[in-house]
Amino acid sequence: MTLVLRFAAGSHKGLIREGNEDSGYAGPRLLAVADGMGGAAAGEVASSEVLGSIVRLDEDVPGADLLTLLGDAVQGANDRLRQMVDEDPQLEGMGCTLTAMLWTGQRMGLVHVGDSRAYLLRDGSLVQITQDHTWVQRLVDEGRITPEEAETHPQRSLLMRALDGRGQVEPDLSIREVRAGDRYLICSDGLSGPVSHQTLQDTLGSYYSPEQTVQELIQLALRGGGPDNITCIVADVLDVGATDTLSGRFNDVPVVVGAVAETPPSSAAADQSIRDTPAGRAAGLGRGPQGAFGPAEGYGAGHPDAGFGPAGGYPEGGSAEPSVHGTEDYDEDDAPRRPRRKNRALAFSLVGLVTVGLLGAGGFFGYQWTQSQYYVGAEGDHVAVFQGVNQSLAGLNLSSVHTPYKDIELKFLPQDQRTHVTNTISATSLGDADDKVKKLGEQAAFCRRVSDVRATAGSLSTPGGTPATGQPTQQAAAGTVATHAGFVTATTAPSPSASGRAPAAGVPTTTPSPSTPSTTAPAPVPSQGAAAPAAPQSDLPGLSDEERQRADSCPKP
Repeated sequence: MTLVLRFAAGSHKGLIREGNEDSGYAGPRLLAVADGMGGAAAGEVASSEVLGSIVRLDEDVPGADLLTLLGDAVQGANDRLRQMVDEDPQLEGMGCTLTAMLWTGQRMGLVHVGDSRAYLLRDGSLVQITQDHTWVQRLVDEGRITPEEAETHPQRSLLMRALDGRGQVEPDLSIREVRAGDRYLICSDGLSGPVSHQTLQDTLGSYYSPEQTVQELIQLALRGGGPDNITCIVADVLDVGATDTLSGRFNDVPVVVGAVAETPPSSAAADQSIRDTPAGRAAGLGRGPQGAFGPAEGYGAGHPDAGFGPAGGYPEGGSAEPSVHGTEDYDEDDAPRRPRRKNRALAFSLVGLVTVGLLGAGGFFGYQWTQSQYYVGAEGDHVAVFQGVNQSLAGLNLSSVHTPYKDIELKFLPQDQRTHVTNTISATSLGDADDKVKKLGEQAAFCRRVSDVRATAGSLSTPGGTPATGQPTQQAAAGTVATHAGFVTATTAPSPSASGRAPAAGVPTTTPSPSTPSTTAPAPVPSQGAAAPAAPQSDLPGLSDEERQRADSCPKP
């Protein structure tokens, strides 16, 4: 049994981003996607350089342990970013994710950092084989939010790990046994975000060739609003026989897409050691006419170049044009062709207008989608419900206050709830957001009343309330009982003001008159070494365990 990879790759900048910061590389041994971050701080440079650093892994046969090769390559790529920032401080803040697979012919080594993803379709079932290194994924792992809430969480793009040239990288490394018939998908979050898991599974199982599948996946992401750059690689594991000439003829043609095809990495260009490898044959990484899709032969395409499309970003007549156009003989008989060229120019103009219109419509509907989202957050010192997503685009804030709740002050919320509100709490709808605010309001009202009772208890206590003998005076004891009674009254039926609380039944409202001599015998002085009675352990005595636990979570004055 001889197993080979058939792969295709594609990339699109989406409908909202101004440029493409994603980079993708697909070769006979290496499949990799890097999603750049940093915006003005050159995310596209980071993704391009990282792929340029690891492309040397795409050699004929990996010569060492897969995980060692992948781990060293990722650390080397991170070191390269650090070097670039040292040379040019304006690049500070750039970084990228990386999800890559290294193929031996029998096994697949996987390395993963960030929130790009790798999936495996086997026997019709799609499984995500990487775990996102994001804040919301950590919340899901800790059981604080559900996977469904994570999909719409306003902080779902907050990365916990990335390649940014700082310190040591901690990638996830694993080995996977492969089978004939397996289909792998590696993609940036521009695809996995707007396209659901079920739709990915249906699409990967519906299209036969990788190139058709890649085209359909990108279209699905665009129909979902195209809010981010979209890059994906689809690779099939095929069992081919010794007589299969196509496998030996075309499976060593690497393909590059995205930013790496437009911004050649300097590190790969300067490395002469990989010139004679398959990666070396693609060392231009965008300098030549690179296609948007990789080899998909073996599916009946029937043409040696059926797996390739035209490179984007090249002007008509530039390097992306086939070389045969330069060998044609032109003479005076070519004059009748001129009207055809005018028609072609008109067609291009119409296509441009349609494209601009589609981009504008996509941006409009993308913004409309953001305004159907809601979350709970902090506005100043109080809680509010926000409409939109907690992000900005080109200086435009994509969220605004929908309903302020000035009576729910943050200072009365327990520390953990206050932190959640500050970091924003996702909601599936406006009604869900209102429900979450209602619970916060109940907790804040409870803690406000606890604060009032503690303040009352403090005013009733005096330095002379407890004699040196350790025995509380009658007046202090009455204050303690009144404090608990006031708390019970406050937490069951709020009164107009703290001074208007009615005294609890059976509790004396006056202290003995100073003119009346006390008949209480003086307390005996304890002998030396005798332990004094223990003081009360809580400033809210007499509460049930549930009430005490709830009150103890409230902020202390």
